[in-house]
Amino acid sequence: MRDIPAQQLQRHSGVLLHITSLPSGQLGPDAFRFIDVLASMGVDTWQTLPVNMPHGDQSPYQSVSAHAGHPGMISVEQLSQQGLCLPDEIHLPL
Repeated sequence: MRDIPAQQLQRHSGVLLHITSLPSGQLGPDAFRFIDVLASMGVDTWQTLPVNMPHGDQSPYQSVSAHAGHPGMISVEQLSQQGLCLPDEIHLPL
């Protein structure tokens, strides 16, 4: 039997939760609190479902772009608090 590196023998755990299942539905304070809770429980992986802009049928698996994220999942308030955008640059998500 071949030797397996110790790092591959370490157990991992994860959770699948879409961003829209958070109370705000955005990557903002709720997402950071969720990550803190996961870390406190020893969970090391958070997997989400697709976060791209859905096509007309609203299916996230048929997207208008493979590279563009859904603007409604961005917390513009958090971006403003972190100084990453100015208050007059904030527009409501689509």
